[in-house]
Amino acid sequence: MKKAPREEPKEDLTVTPPKTWAAGVPAVVHALEYSLEQTSPRETAVDLLTMNQVGGIDCPGCAWADPAPGHRHRNEYCENGAKHINDEATTRRITREFFREHPVSELARRSDLWLNQQGRLTEPMVKRPGSDHYEPVSWRDALQLLAGELKALASPDEAAFYTSGRVSNEAAFVLQLFARAFGTNNLPDCSNMCHESSGFALHETLGTGKGTVSLEDLHHADLIFLVGQNPGTNHPRQLSALEEAKLNGARIVAVNTLPEAGLMRFKNPQKPRGVVGQGIQIADRFLHIRPGGDLALFQGLNRLLLEAEDARPGEVLAREFIESDTSGFEEFAEHARQVGWEDVLAATGLTRAEIEAVRDDVLRSERVIVCWAMGVTQHKHAVPTIREIVNFLLLRGNLGRAGAGACPVRGHSNVQGDRTVGIWEQMPDHFLDALRDEFGFEPPRPHGLDSVNTVKAMHEGRVKVFLGVAGNFVRAAPDSEFTEAAMGRCRLTAHVSTKLNRSHTVCGETALILPTLGRTEKDLQAGGEQFVTVENSMSEVHTSHGKLKPASPLLLSEVAILSRLARHTLGTTPDLPWEEFEAHYGAIRDRISRIVPGLHDYNRRVIRPGGIRLPNPVNEGVYPTATGKAVFTRNSWEMPQVPDGHLLLQTLRSHDQWNTIPYTLNDRYRGIHGSRQVVLVNPDDLTALGLAEGDRVDLVSVWDGGVERRAEGFQVVGYPASRGSAAAYYPETQVLVPLDSVADISNQPTSKGILVRLEPTG
Repeated sequence: MKKAPREEPKEDLTVTPPKTWAAGVPAVVHALEYSLEQTSPRETAVDLLTMNQVGGIDCPGCAWADPAPGHRHRNEYCENGAKHINDEATTRRITREFFREHPVSELARRSDLWLNQQGRLTEPMVKRPGSDHYEPVSWRDALQLLAGELKALASPDEAAFYTSGRVSNEAAFVLQLFARAFGTNNLPDCSNMCHESSGFALHETLGTGKGTVSLEDLHHADLIFLVGQNPGTNHPRQLSALEEAKLNGARIVAVNTLPEAGLMRFKNPQKPRGVVGQGIQIADRFLHIRPGGDLALFQGLNRLLLEAEDARPGEVLAREFIESDTSGFEEFAEHARQVGWEDVLAATGLTRAEIEAVRDDVLRSERVIVCWAMGVTQHKHAVPTIREIVNFLLLRGNLGRAGAGACPVRGHSNVQGDRTVGIWEQMPDHFLDALRDEFGFEPPRPHGLDSVNTVKAMHEGRVKVFLGVAGNFVRAAPDSEFTEAAMGRCRLTAHVSTKLNRSHTVCGETALILPTLGRTEKDLQAGGEQFVTVENSMSEVHTSHGKLKPASPLLLSEVAILSRLARHTLGTTPDLPWEEFEAHYGAIRDRISRIVPGLHDYNRRVIRPGGIRLPNPVNEGVYPTATGKAVFTRNSWEMPQVPDGHLLLQTLRSHDQWNTIPYTLNDRYRGIHGSRQVVLVNPDDLTALGLAEGDRVDLVSVWDGGVERRAEGFQVVGYPASRGSAAAYYPETQVLVPLDSVADISNQPTSKGILVRLEPTG
C-alpha cells in the first residue's frame, strides 16, 4: 500500500510558452508516471490493456465513443483517461485512523488536490451532530440512519438525489426508481451544469436531446466545426477521430476564445508520424472569437448562406429537404436577413472576411458536422446559440444523413446514459407511464428540482436531506460559498464515493460517507460476478467489466447501496424487487428493456461486441417536435456587455485535471507549472488595465444589485486569450459564478460568461 502525501504541495509558478500541439510521446510518459505513482505496474497494465476494449473497463472519464470492434488499438486510451482510471485504482487507502487524525474542520481547509491524493475510502463513516470527526459505522446502521431521516421528512420533496456521469445505467435506474417510489422527482444531476442547454435546444428543434452523429460520420465529413471545446484536454480521443477525418479529406474550423494545443496539431503516439514526425494539423481555420460570440457567428453565416442562395437560386440551400422536413423557414429567413454586420463583428471580434471565408468552406462541403461543448452551453444565451447552430445545419440539409449532423460532446462517461434511464427532474409522461405500468405504482408527476434549484431549496430549508451518488456537488455547483452554506443547513448529507473530496467536508448536521466500488473493480453479488453498462456521446450502450480486486472488503457497489437503502426506506410499499436487483443486474436491465425505447432485449444485445446503438429519430426522418418537423427558429441577437475596466471570465480545466479534481498543479499545454492560482489575460488587455505579467490580483465578480464575489490571490499571466476575456481554473473560480446567473430556458450556470474586474493586491 502506497502512502499518501500528508503535506500540501507548495505553489511556485513557472510559465513557459503554450504548446502548439497535443499528445505525442510526452503524453505517454506523463500517463505512465502518474499511473505508477498511484498503483502497481501489474494493476496499471491490467487497467490500460483492458480499457475501452470489448469485455473490458469503460473509461470512467469522458464520453467519447469507441471505434468499432476490430478497429480498436491495443492501447485504446488517452493520457487523461489513463490518469483517471489509475487515480481510481490507487493503492493508497483512507482508514478510520485517518479520520481520527484529521477533524472535518481541518479537512475543510485542505485543497482539492490533497484530498484526492489521500486515496480510496474503505468503510462507511458518520459524522454525528456536534462532532468534528467522522467515525466508523456499519452498513446496516448507516443505511438505517439515512432511511430514518428520509422517512421522518414532512414531504418526499424535502429530499434531493444527485448523480454524476460516473454512475452506471443500472445504478442510475435504481436511484430514479427509488426516488420516484419514495415520492419525488428531485433528481438533479451533473448534466444540469454542463449540457442542459443542448438538451433544451435540440428537443425544441429536432425532438431529441441527443446528438445525431456517429464516429463513422465524423470520419467521413467534409467539414467539421469545433465550437467552444478543447478536445486535447477534455476528450483527447476525439483527436484520433479528427485525424482520420483529416486523412479522408475533411477540413476543420476551430472556434474558441483560446488557441488550445489540441485545436492546432495532433501527434498520435500510436502512429510513427506522431512519434518521430510532425503529426497532423487539426484546424484549417482558427476563429479567435470573443466569449459568447458564437450566436452572432452562426447568425452571420446563416445570413451569408441565404444571400448566396439569392445569387444562385436552387444551388445553395437544400430546398427539397427544407420543404419536406422543416417548419418555420420563411419566418427564420426574414429574421436572419435583418442581422446587422456591425453587431456580428462586435460580438465575435472577427472580421467579415474571416466569416466569409468560412462561408466559402461551407459552400464547398456536402457533409458538415458541428461539434460543441461547454464553451457554448455555459452562456446566458446558450439555448438560442444551439438553436442557431441547428438552423445552420438545416439550411443545407446537414441532418439525418451520413457524414453530417449535430454533435454535442459530453464531458463525462455516462451522463447521457443516466438521462436515458430516468435521471432527470423533468422526465416526460411517457417514461413515467411506462414506469407505472411496469412496477404498479404511480410516479409523481410535478417537475422536481435541478441542481441550481436544489441549492436554493437547501438554503431555504425546503430540502433537508441530500444524497449524492458519485460526483463532488459542492465544487461542481456555482456560487461556492452560497452552495456550501446551503449544504450545511441540511439535516443529513450523504455521499456515495470512491475517494475523498470537498463535498465530504461540507456537512449537514449529520453526514455519511458511503464508500463504493470503482468501475475498475470486480463486482461480486449473490448472482455471481456482475457487469454494468454505460452510454457514450453517440448513443452507443456497451458493457464495462471491473478487473481489479476491490480496495476494501467493506465496499458495496452503487446498486447494492441504493437497493438496500430502498428496502430500509420503503419496505414493501410499493413492493419492488430490490433484493433481486442487488443480486443480479440483469434483472435491472430486463426492466429497463420494457421501459426505454431502443433497449429492448437489453441483456442479449448489450453483450455483443460494440453493444447497442440507440436509434435517433432524426436519422430516420422523424422529428418528435410540436410540428412533426425539424423547426427553424428566430433567435434574438445577444452579446455579453462588458463595461470598461472589466473582463469576461471563463472557468476551465487544466490538462492535469478531471472534472473538479486536479492531479497536479501543472497545465503543460498552456505552459503553466506549479500553480493553479493564475488568471490568463491577453497582454493588450493587461496594458489597458494597467497590469503587468506576474501581478497579484483578486478576481471580483459583479452581479445584480452590486453583490460582489471574490476569489483571492491570483497571479496574472499574459496569454493569447481573445480580447476582453480572461480564463482561470475550475473549481477554484466557481465562487465567482452567481447562482442566479443562468442560461435562459435551461437554467444552466453561466460559468463561461462571468463579469469580473481584476483588483491588485499590492
